Amino acid sequence: MTECNGPAVLFSSLGRQKIVADFAGGRLTSDGGGLLVREVDRRLGLIDALTACLTDPRDPARIVHDQRTMLSQRIFGIALGYEDLNDHATLRSDPLFSVLAEKTPAADEPLASPPTLCRLENRVDRKALGRMSAVLVEQFIRSYDTPPEEIVLDFDDSHDPAHGRQENNFFHGFYDCYCFLPLYVFCGDRLLVSYLRPSNIDSALHSRAILKLLVKRLRQAWPDVRIVVRTDSGFCRWRLMRWCDGHGVDYVLGLARNPALERLAESFMAEAKTQFQAANHKVRNFHEIEYAAQTWDRKRRVIVKAEHLPLGPNVRFVVTSLTGRSPQDIYDGLYTQRGEMENRIKEQQLALFADRTSCHSFLANQFRLLLSSAAYVLVEHLRRTALAGTELEQAQANTIRLKLFKVAARIVTSVRRVVLHLSSAYPLQELFTRLVARVCPTAPPRPAPS
Repeated sequence: MTECNGPAVLFSSLGRQKIVADFAGGRLTSDGGGLLVREVDRRLGLIDALTACLTDPRDPARIVHDQRTMLSQRIFGIALGYEDLNDHATLRSDPLFSVLAEKTPAADEPLASPPTLCRLENRVDRKALGRMSAVLVEQFIRSYDTPPEEIVLDFDDSHDPAHGRQENNFFHGFYDCYCFLPLYVFCGDRLLVSYLRPSNIDSALHSRAILKLLVKRLRQAWPDVRIVVRTDSGFCRWRLMRWCDGHGVDYVLGLARNPALERLAESFMAEAKTQFQAANHKVRNFHEIEYAAQTWDRKRRVIVKAEHLPLGPNVRFVVTSLTGRSPQDIYDGLYTQRGEMENRIKEQQLALFADRTSCHSFLANQFRLLLSSAAYVLVEHLRRTALAGTELEQAQANTIRLKLFKVAARIVTSVRRVVLHLSSAYPLQELFTRLVARVCPTAPPRPAPS
């Protein structure tokens, strides 16, 4: 295949030397570190499992790009920082992406084009999406070498701004925009659920049903595990608490303030105000009461944070089924840790483009959300395992991408080998070498699909 160099690009001179650039550097890539993500996927089998969830209605005799190849393109593309389908108009010719898709790089055999990838997005149905969602839960279970004694499931929602007239596109007053309202479930840094919903709903919609499914599957895998549900006040519903009480699931839920609760906390707040006036600095006291709203089936333990700040009083409430732990331990040691989940949602949306839900079809947007979630699972596994004990063990996905994935390389292909000549000026060569030893100690070949 003939390659045209194109016109030279001229820059200002360096002394008496001219500076000239062209696009004839050969088979180069800027994503040489993407092989680390490929090795993680080979260990987890994540893309193979997701591929098995999809049916393919195409005529086998006319298929050029199989579904696994296309899923690899999109998931690795998201992990490497390419959010748009249109990016694959050029990425399909990147030799590194051919390697990621388990194909030998060939200039005359590019990967799938953006229109082909778009057709894949728009033919996925609800049953396939349900199977793909189950893969995330199974991957979470397999991420533990031994059954955990206790897990804390964090539920929270976020918003994905809409892009024009899309299915299930509604205005949300709190976020002041047209958007979707996806529901996420994390356990620490590990993702279990990413479920796209329209925004004209109660924020807790379907959370109880999802919790039931999760508890059933987790207890099948780990019969003795203790499960704690942790959410903010947007998910505090008495039916959820009643179900947890009846099925041995503990909970720590934010409880919205109301006049009845504030009356019960008046003496606590008065005491905090007196202490603040005497000491002239912030006062935080913790108490507990029994409380039941009119719609609740019974009274429950409520933790009261009676705080007085220089700007005024600040009272907070948390309802819990936990016993044997002090109010402060429940609030500071457990409830406030849910804020870390918000960082994980931001990481997925800002670094892995979970909010790029710009398809017209609602199901296609759910599919995009799951692809972003798969990219998150791969990067999170790399961080939790291979990067443990290194300077990047707490790094977010965009930092990991910048320092480890965005490595310039020249790719040379022969009959026996595909060689990546990485940049000699790469500053993290020692760390990169250590990571390769951790993620692929023996590098067995992936079995060919049947």
